[in-house]
Parts: sequence; structure tokens; C-alpha cells
Amino acid sequence: MSPIITIIMTLLGIGIGGGLGYFIRMQVAKAKMNSIEAKAEQMLAEAKNKEKELLLHAKDQALKIIEDAKKEETERRRELQATQARIEKRESMFDTKILEFEESKNKLQQKIEEVQKAKEKIEQIRLEANQKLEQISGLTKQQAEDKLLAQVAHDSQDSLMGRIAKLEKENSDVYDAKASQLIIDALQRCASDHSNETTSTAITLPSDEMKGRIIGKDGRNIKTIEKLTGCELIIDETPGVLLISGFSPIRRRVCYLALEKLLKDGRIQPARIEEFIIEAKKELALDIKKAGEEALYKLGITGLDPKLVSIVGRLKYRTSYGQNILGHSTEVAHLSAMIAEELGVDPIMAKKAGFFHDIGKSVDHDTQGTHMEIGETILKKFGMPEDVAFAARHHHDDKTNHIITDIVKAADAISASRVGARRDTYEQYVLRLEELEKVAGDFAGIDKVYAIQAGREVRVFVKPEEVDDFGAYNLAKDIARKIESELQYPGEIKVHVIRESRVVEYAK
Repeated sequence: MSPIITIIMTLLGIGIGGGLGYFIRMQVAKAKMNSIEAKAEQMLAEAKNKEKELLLHAKDQALKIIEDAKKEETERRRELQATQARIEKRESMFDTKILEFEESKNKLQQKIEEVQKAKEKIEQIRLEANQKLEQISGLTKQQAEDKLLAQVAHDSQDSLMGRIAKLEKENSDVYDAKASQLIIDALQRCASDHSNETTSTAITLPSDEMKGRIIGKDGRNIKTIEKLTGCELIIDETPGVLLISGFSPIRRRVCYLALEKLLKDGRIQPARIEEFIIEAKKELALDIKKAGEEALYKLGITGLDPKLVSIVGRLKYRTSYGQNILGHSTEVAHLSAMIAEELGVDPIMAKKAGFFHDIGKSVDHDTQGTHMEIGETILKKFGMPEDVAFAARHHHDDKTNHIITDIVKAADAISASRVGARRDTYEQYVLRLEELEKVAGDFAGIDKVYAIQAGREVRVFVKPEEVDDFGAYNLAKDIARKIESELQYPGEIKVHVIRESRVVEYAK
């Protein structure tokens, strides 16, 4: 076979194959289209049937809901009708009750009027009877009453006086015995220390060489200590002992703590002295607060303001006639509670009133007024009960008609009258030194005033920027003249005015 014929046959085979393939594909596509259309028609028919079913179901549900709503409405109508019927019935009952009440009221009013008429008639009869009696006796009602009472008093005077005297004596004996027993029981249950305060404090030195170091060159160290503390240091030949003299326990305590720190540190000089005195004052403030907390804890008094606790602690360094006020107040609190228990009075309130009765003495040196007035003001400020404040204000009054205050007065008298509890001479001595400091401090330009040497010397520190040297000289004379004119004292008092200039600068 020739190549041309071969090519022609090949082309014919390709053409025939392509035509057959096209025909076959067309037939297959046509068959698929017919199948899809059939399925679509079937799905459409199914959807229509489903739609009809849903519509029928929805109609059934709607009809059911409407029927339920109608039933519920019918039920509510029946309930409303029943409620309305009950209300109407109650209104009818109320109307009946109101009518009955009005009728009873009218009847009662009629009875009241009848009783009033009867009373008026009785009063008229009584007046007529009195008039007839006055006519028969020839005396008025008041005259007859006075005559009868006078006759009865005359006939019974002797017997009544005897009976009254007997009752008074019996009651007095019973009350005195009971009061004595109460006081004895309270005293036996309360045991307190009666040690007296002194005006000097001893401090032990590690060696006598320390005395010279405390004095310092030209007395600079000891002068600084005395100026900043207001106490006098007594250094004599007694081995290993130094005395701190001063009438104020707080000043002595500050000086004592500062000297203790100086002795431990070993560097005794004016700068270190000032530093340790400041530390001692801070330490004393903490000690005062601790003393107040301990005293209140022992008495079971809680819930107080921290400032009031610190004011209580100051009583540790306050004395009255040589008796420590904090110890005295604690003792009065115990005694008041014991007496109150025996009398059936609130012991807790009595204990508080007894403890706080002298609270004003903690700041009476810095505040105007008596310690009773100051105490009442302090207690009211911190919200203490009225009974406690009243006892603080009136515990020195003769008559109070207040049971808590009377108990505190009795306990206060017991505590103050114990043997060895107080010394009048010490209190008078302290008052004299306080007056001396006050008189000397009334001039302008004065910084600090300290009475030392048992009141035989007054040291006055002036402000150098306000008082010059010539002014210091005149100030000493003026203070001496004022002391002579206003105070009474044995011997003579030395007025020592000190003017010190201090300049501080820093190298940067």
C-alpha cells in the first residue's frame, strides 16, 4: 500500500473516531439532563407536599392556642366574678358593723351624760351637806380641818417624836455598820503599793572617771544637759553615783534615759547630748503609751482612742501629795468596782469612772482650768459615757445625788487616806517650784525656765535674737523683783539668766 493511501486511511479513521466520540458524548449528556430534570421535578413535588403538611400543622397549632386562650379567659372571668362577689359581701358586712358601732357610740354617749348628771347632783348634795355642817359647827371647812389636824398632832406629838428618834437611830446604826462593812471588804480585797515619789533619781556610773567626762571642759557637757532637761546634776564625792535632781518626774526620766545612752556610747559632748536627749524624749513617749496600755489591760478597759491611752500613760509621771496618780487611779478603779458590786450598781461603769476621775491631772500643767473641768472635757471629747464624765467633773463636790460619783468619791477618799499614801509637804514643794517657774517665765524673749536647787535657783534661757546682753542683765533684775513681790519663800533665790548664741553653717 502506498503512503498516500495509508495517510488517507489514517485521516478517515481519525474523522470517524471523532464523530463517533462526539455522538456518544451527546447521548450521555442528554441522558444526564433528563435524569436531573426528573430529580428536580421529584424534589419540587416533595417540597410542595411538605409545605402543605406544615401549613396544616400550623393551622392545627393556631386553633389549639386560640382554644386555650379562650378557656383561660373564661377561667379568669369566673375568678374575677368570684372576687367581686367576696368584696361586695365584705362591704356589706362593714356597713353593718359601722351601723352597730354608731349605735353603740350613741348609747355610750347617753350613759356618759347620765353619769355626768349624777356626779353634778352628788357634788351639789355634798356642797349642801358641807354648808349645813358649817352652819351647825360655826366653822368653815378649812378651819375645821386645821383644828382637827392640830388636835391630832398635839395628842400624838410625844409618841411620834419618840418613834422618829428611835427609827433614825436604828437606821443610822444599820447604815453606818453596812457602810463600814462595805469599805472594809473593799479594802481587804484591794492591796496597793504606797511608795512615795522623791525629787531625785540616782544613776550608777561605771567609774568615777565618768564624772569628769560628764562635767566636760569648762562644764560644757553638764550645762548642756541641765539646759535641755531642766534638771540639776549633783556630782559629789559619793563613788560611782550621780544624782539627777528635779521636781518633775518626766524631766528626771528624760535626763536619766539620756545619761544611760551617753554612758553606753562613751562619746560625751554637746552634740551627742542633744541627740540622745531627743531620743530619750521619743523613748519616753513610747513608755508613756505602754504604761497607759498596761494599766488599761489590767483593768479590762478596751476600745479606747490611742490618744486617750497616751494621756492615761502620762499619769505615770504625775504625782499628787507624793502619791503616783496612775497607781492611785488604778486603786480607785478597783475599789469603785468592789463597792459597786456590793451595792448592786454596774461595776464596769464604776471602774471606768474611778479610773478616769483624775485624768485631767495628766495635762493640767499645760491647760487652763481645774483638773475636774479638764477631765470632763477630755472624756467628752473621746466619747466616754456620761456617768464617767460626770464623776470626773464632780468627784470633789459635797452633794451630787449620783450613785456612781458617790462611789468614786468614797474610793478616792480611801485611796488618799491610806497610811503612807500621801505627803502634803512634797505637794506643797512641787507647787512652789511650779509657781516659781511660772512667775519667771512671764517675760518676753524667754525660751525656757527651770527651777533647781530645791527652788533656791532659777535658770532662765533667753532667745539670743530677741534679748541682747544688756537686756539679759535687766531681765534678771526684773525677774528677781517680780519673785520678791509675788512669792513667799525662805532664804534667797538666785536668778541666773543665760544667753547663748549658736551659729551653724554647712560646708558643701
